[in-house]
Amino acid sequence: MSVSTRAADAMLEKLQRASFEYFLYETNPANGLVRDKTSPDWPASIAATGMALAVYPVGVERGFMLRADAVERVLATLRFFWNSPHSPEPDSTGYKGFYYHFLDMQTGRRAWQCELSTIDSTFLLAGALTAGIYFDAASPGEQEIRDLADALYHRADW
Repeated sequence: MSVSTRAADAMLEKLQRASFEYFLYETNPANGLVRDKTSPDWPASIAATGMALAVYPVGVERGFMLRADAVERVLATLRFFWNSPHSPEPDSTGYKGFYYHFLDMQTGRRAWQCELSTIDSTFLLAGALTAGIYFDAASPGEQEIRDLADALYHRADW
């Protein structure tokens, strides 16, 4: 391997780790919601949260986080969405299996009178399904991930 290849590999590793760390530092560990951007008091984005669900398996494979820590984060996220308020009320988290684009980082309730987003809900559900496929061990936690990912997907009234 040439010096330039090693340097490029090292730079790529640094970029991958820095990108992954966004999802570690901008996530509320209590509910798994991921801030849309790093500005203080900014709401979570369900698309960013879905990306986190897909990124945690990559982090495990790259050695950026332990599998047990990833399972804990994924479970917190999926449990939150499964138990979140679903109704036509203006302060709910979602309705008919779809979610509002932006959610309050702490409460998980709709922020800014934003739209119920089919596109961003799809990112969230794709991340959940990705996690459900990756976490395939027989442990109770990983089984729960699969069950919740499947249940969330099937709740969407396509």
